[in-house]
Amino acid sequence: MYELAVTDHFAASHFLSGYKGKCKNLHGHTWKVQVVIRKATLNKLGMVADFQVVKKQLKEILDALDHVHLNTVGPFAKINPTTENLAKYIFDELAARCRPLKVTQVTVWESDNASVTYHR
Repeated sequence: MYELAVTDHFAASHFLSGYKGKCKNLHGHTWKVQVVIRKATLNKLGMVADFQVVKKQLKEILDALDHVHLNTVGPFAKINPTTENLAKYIFDELAARCRPLKVTQVTVWESDNASVTYHR
């Protein structure tokens, strides 16, 4: 089994509604995002996928989140923009764009010491 991983980042502000702590207040992060695509066989060139294609798709998703207030963007106008919800959102968006490749996990770091991984 092969796993291809691509990492990128974006910066955005958010707050967590209903949270009892500092994160209830407006604050920002430089989020780091890593996506993993898994495949049992290689294509005729000997690759899982073209890194450039996966990087481009991820960049398009993250560009829509970069330097915005997440609480006002897409699904986050209705759900808290937690790291967990961001990981699932990015996973779903990338999985839809990269078919037939199989996105297996997305990890989002809100700091060097705190991350969430979403996978199916």
